[in-house]
Amino acid sequence: MITQPVVAAVDGSDDSLRALEWALDTARRREAPLRVAHVRQYALWGRPGAAPAGLPTTEDDPVLGLVRDRLAGRTGLPPVDFAALDGAPGVVLPELGSTAQLLVLGSRGRGGFTSLLLGSNSLAAARDAECPVVVVPRPGRDTGAPAGDPGAWTGIVVGVNVDGPDEATLAFAFREAALHGTGLRVLAAYPWPPQTWMLPGEMPAPQIDQSAVEHETRVLADGFLTPHRARHPEVTAEVRVLPGDAAGHLVAASGDAGLVVVGRHRRRLLAPARMMGSVTQAVLLHAASPVAVVPPAPPEE
Repeated sequence: MITQPVVAAVDGSDDSLRALEWALDTARRREAPLRVAHVRQYALWGRPGAAPAGLPTTEDDPVLGLVRDRLAGRTGLPPVDFAALDGAPGVVLPELGSTAQLLVLGSRGRGGFTSLLLGSNSLAAARDAECPVVVVPRPGRDTGAPAGDPGAWTGIVVGVNVDGPDEATLAFAFREAALHGTGLRVLAAYPWPPQTWMLPGEMPAPQIDQSAVEHETRVLADGFLTPHRARHPEVTAEVRVLPGDAAGHLVAASGDAGLVVVGRHRRRLLAPARMMGSVTQAVLLHAASPVAVVPPAPPEE
């Protein structure tokens, strides 16, 4: 049985080389091969019908040569192969996910504006790839977490939406926690204060007990975790129920986390395009730790 590789997308930038190191460690832990891929985007000008001449092969691609030099002499490496691909990175990178168990890339590449927190190619890969995508941010991001937020957490952090949890996201988080031998922090946020809208003449809704809402959220979250705890008894999963904005809590938790795991929206009949959702996009933009975006589990027949 051939194990699908962990794919590290590189372009020679510092961001991509940080992602390469993260992918190397993950491939070792998963006992999987590592594929280092460089997607080369060439100019479209030239004489019609004329093929571009002198394009570098995998052996003489300068970016892949940089990676080879970086890995030379290291011991304990997983099996490594290299791929040089031509095309638009925003299209080719997501396609790499069809034959990978994980796609890892930096938050930004060489192109674009230096002020951007997340490059368009990283966004496209996280949104469109068929496998989970890990985006490794630049160091030193300020999460802006005020005192009292869960910024001191360590280990793996996963967000769970009790109104519509996705099994693939939880399964990925538990597996990563098991592979790293670390605890799992489960964040379940509930909207508070509740928004109420009244038409003229309507009676105000009865007052909602916050402690009851928090208790119900915790019960639901614990119920969703039960089968995953049974599959991974070695993982200690702590549920933290917090009021307010889920994205803000996840970003705050990323301050000391090794990885934040979030899900991607499931396709819907009236919205067949892949979507990430506002929480996932906010976490990708602002988290201080690497972020794993997990595609939803396929719907049951």
